[in-house]
Amino acid sequence: MATRENIIEAIETIRPYLQRDGGDIEFVDYTEDKIVLVKLQGACHGCPHAQATIKGGVERILKEAYPEIVAVEAV
Repeated sequence: MATRENIIEAIETIRPYLQRDGGDIEFVDYTEDKIVLVKLQGACHGCPHAQATIKGGVERILKEAYPEIVAVEAV
């Protein structure tokens, strides 16, 4: 079951890959609608590939671990 703590731990495993490219990710919230809200930082913020990073990377990894997650969105 996805909890805020589980999601934060999973994001911590993703973080080094973003940091390697000069970016970072911050957990913001896990809504009642089962949507994970994150904030991209550093080089990831405003990057033309940010949406692909969210959907193709972060969302895929979190949904594999916690299938009940509906989506991951950047705020």
